[in-house]
Amino acid sequence: MTSATPAPAGAAPERLRVLALDDEAPALDELVWLLGREERIGEVIASDSAAEALRILHERPVDAIFMDVQMPGLTGLDLARVLARFSTKPPVVFVTAHEQHAVDAFELNVVDYVLKPVRDERLAEAVRRVVSRIEGRESAPGTEDDSILVELAGVSRLIPRSEVLYVEAQGDYARLHTATGSHLVRVPLTTLADQWRDAGFVRIHRSLLVALGHITEWRTEGGRTTVVVGGHELGVSRRHARGLRDLLIKRAQPAKERR
Repeated sequence: MTSATPAPAGAAPERLRVLALDDEAPALDELVWLLGREERIGEVIASDSAAEALRILHERPVDAIFMDVQMPGLTGLDLARVLARFSTKPPVVFVTAHEQHAVDAFELNVVDYVLKPVRDERLAEAVRRVVSRIEGRESAPGTEDDSILVELAGVSRLIPRSEVLYVEAQGDYARLHTATGSHLVRVPLTTLADQWRDAGFVRIHRSLLVALGHITEWRTEGGRTTVVVGGHELGVSRRHARGLRDLLIKRAQPAKERR
């Protein structure tokens, strides 16, 4: 099944064409309706299978994809992995009733993970994230400050990565520490360490990830090494101490000396 909600006459050119994908007709109809109400979206193409969605993507470009995770045959995760190999891939938002796939989704660098039943304000937040991803990519490829979505008491909030001082492992979760508080996210520390390495985050302990730029002090006493980040003294394991020291020394050198 394929259908499209056309953009209204006179729609601004920056309005988005998006693909809505869900194998359940009632859920797909609701998603199309909700997306059609967003002012930044000009056209919604609906599809009920990932295989058909791939055909659509080869025939006409879309600006973003909003799709379910669990579908017969090719799943949403499968499709996201296929899209990851595209030279230009549209941002993906998962809209699903299944919480357990959030970590897999994050590893695929999806823009957002929205749980059903979908609230208007929650979907609007996802659309804002899509717009931010698109505008960031187009204006300065690779330079945008990525954000991570956190939820507290039912309220979603985007935390810019640049505000994160350090990250603490808590089982299969991670706690982000900022200057104003902390936030628990359903992402393992190892995943964040891999994805944020190029942004200056380094492991100082098996349970701690620190933003190099926020380290203000290095202390060694009695064979124990610590660093101060945002007023918090954090222990550095022996395994990571030398590598961290070398990184801090290199960072402190003038640009000419680092060449």
